[in-house]
Amino acid sequence: MNASNDTSDAADDALVDALGRRHVPAPEARIVCLVPSITELLCTLGLAPRLVGRTGFCIHPRETVAAIPKVGGTKDVNIEKIRRLAPTHVVVNIDENEKPTVDALAAFVPHVVVTHPNAPRDNLALARLMGALFGAREAAARWCAAFEDEYARLRAMPRAPARTVLYCIWQDPWMAVSQGTYIAAMLAEIGWSVPVLGGERYPRFAWSQELADGLDAVLLSTEPYRFTQAHADALEKQLGLPVLLVDGEMMSWYGSRALDGLRYLRGLRAMLE
Repeated sequence: MNASNDTSDAADDALVDALGRRHVPAPEARIVCLVPSITELLCTLGLAPRLVGRTGFCIHPRETVAAIPKVGGTKDVNIEKIRRLAPTHVVVNIDENEKPTVDALAAFVPHVVVTHPNAPRDNLALARLMGALFGAREAAARWCAAFEDEYARLRAMPRAPARTVLYCIWQDPWMAVSQGTYIAAMLAEIGWSVPVLGGERYPRFAWSQELADGLDAVLLSTEPYRFTQAHADALEKQLGLPVLLVDGEMMSWYGSRALDGLRYLRGLRAMLE
């Protein structure tokens, strides 16, 4: 690499991660990815050959990831297995991975790449980071162009009435998403907002008539809890307001799945119109 390229890389904002740390391009990297949606993105960008480890929740694209060793879950990472894989880079996420785990990995992995998309358009910076860092800039640029096109289609839809919806991710105890989460930002793209239930990003709550009276609909996600149509039907009878079963991957997976997620939003809005 010549001196002019070094200078260009030093000024390239695409190489800055969520903690503001600037990385150096590493097209020959050995990557362990602990974020399911970003594992999928790396594969979409043609970087599967660089992946030497992934979590058991990194399930897409199924045939491709089957050949990549598992290193535990997003929260229960097998540190010693990662050590044996000798990665040069580990990709983590502020919401999905535990800080003590990331600190332990930083003791022996040369480069820890931290991500934290909070809104749909954050996927553009995420794709550019992965592409610039791991030698797939052109693939990332094509993906970003496709995202911009799909986003423009979503924004071109006629304005719809504002809705307040409760997006549930768990039961026993019941848990929902709050404002400031990626899912809430996805819903905001179609004019839907979530109620304030407390200070946590994923608060617990109890059903009450007061809560139900302030809602236009309830959304039951297919992940992380496996809500089904039977759950939706039963809750709709109980509450007397629309309860929709929604695809959790479409709503919460950033990275390459976000393209399908934008299309999914258009259909989701139509379900309450």
